[in-house]
Amino acid sequence: MARWAASLKSVLPGQSGAGDGGSSHAQADPQSAPGGETSAGSDPHSYAPVVWLLGKVQSGKTSVIRAITGSSDAEIGDGFRPCTRTARLYTFPGDMPVLRFLDTRGLGETDYDPAEDLAFNERAAHLVLVTVRAMDSEQGALFDALRQIRTRHPDWPIVVAQTSLHEGYPPGFGHILPYPFEPNAPRDAIARIPTDLMRALAHQRALFDELPGRGGLLFAPVDLTRPEDGFAPADYGLDALTEALATVAPAGMLAALSAMPGFKADPKARPADPIIMGHAMAAAGGDLVPIPVAGAIAASTIQARMLSQLGRLYGIEWDRRAYAELTAAIGAGTAARVAAGIGLRQLAKLLPVYGQTAGTAASAAASFAITYALGKAAISYLRGRRLGLADRGAVAEAYQTALREAFRMSRERKAAAQPAEPKP
Repeated sequence: MARWAASLKSVLPGQSGAGDGGSSHAQADPQSAPGGETSAGSDPHSYAPVVWLLGKVQSGKTSVIRAITGSSDAEIGDGFRPCTRTARLYTFPGDMPVLRFLDTRGLGETDYDPAEDLAFNERAAHLVLVTVRAMDSEQGALFDALRQIRTRHPDWPIVVAQTSLHEGYPPGFGHILPYPFEPNAPRDAIARIPTDLMRALAHQRALFDELPGRGGLLFAPVDLTRPEDGFAPADYGLDALTEALATVAPAGMLAALSAMPGFKADPKARPADPIIMGHAMAAAGGDLVPIPVAGAIAASTIQARMLSQLGRLYGIEWDRRAYAELTAAIGAGTAARVAAGIGLRQLAKLLPVYGQTAGTAASAAASFAITYALGKAAISYLRGRRLGLADRGAVAEAYQTALREAFRMSRERKAAAQPAEPKP
């Protein structure tokens, strides 16, 4: 099992190659489609970006659309409109589209020639999302099409949704929780992956790694079923899929994806919140009411532990570069100094001088607020680093917004704790 676990160590968000994050994707072309069909770029709402779905029939394309948009199977089936002889387009929402899904229907058919669809789709698509059943090893037509895509556009990244995981489960087996197909998954969760399923996933990954081009490859094993199918949760792996899409999506596409009901651009944010709040409370002396506690752990030590835990959550190591970038983003006036040696035992003392002084309620309030704001800024930085985005302004804004929020929480909690004045 260890060998197969190593093969799948970076299944999600495993990346091959050094892609540019999709910055060179083609934009929608306002030309008509071959054969006189409606073009993805000729309708009045052609500004909506396009996700190009590529996969065999019954490989899970409809399930992916359903999970991301929240639409029913019937709505999706009725909403598709032909745009070439073998491709169709689904817009969501239908009346004022934010996102469009382009489905290549003929893939895998014996008489299917992908040349026409490739010529059309490469003009309209902003992102390539491949669906492949995890236990299906016959993917010749799919790889032929992908080779043509990568030959013409070697820098296009590809997200691969490996679907229908339950087909590789033994009888009576259910989904493994926590989700085991990510770099920081617990070893015991990885060890529970059925051997046949792990081999199939690793085999498919090896095949995709042989594609030409330098664009990144991201893999997301998913099992998107209906509640009545008996596999809970029904959206197993959806967070991993949406995170993979967010990793490679161009800015305009990311905004559209983030508006989808089932899309979570940063699924790590929710488990990060209790880490931030717990450490902020500890820095203030254990309570939102700023009451100093004698012998309390130094705020900088608490912050070091918080940053370390957040880094592990996002799978990013805090090194000299990371500290320097975070410090620069939140401002030298806020970060008093950064330690010359980076390590878990001696990290940057990011509280300003007034936050290090113990003995007053004001310093405890500052310790809480700045630790809380530092955690939120770190989340913004780590998410951007994970997605390959460098937005110093977003990190600074996250810090300032969280700082105001934390001071407001302290004031409200302190006011609530004060006894009411007696009525005359």
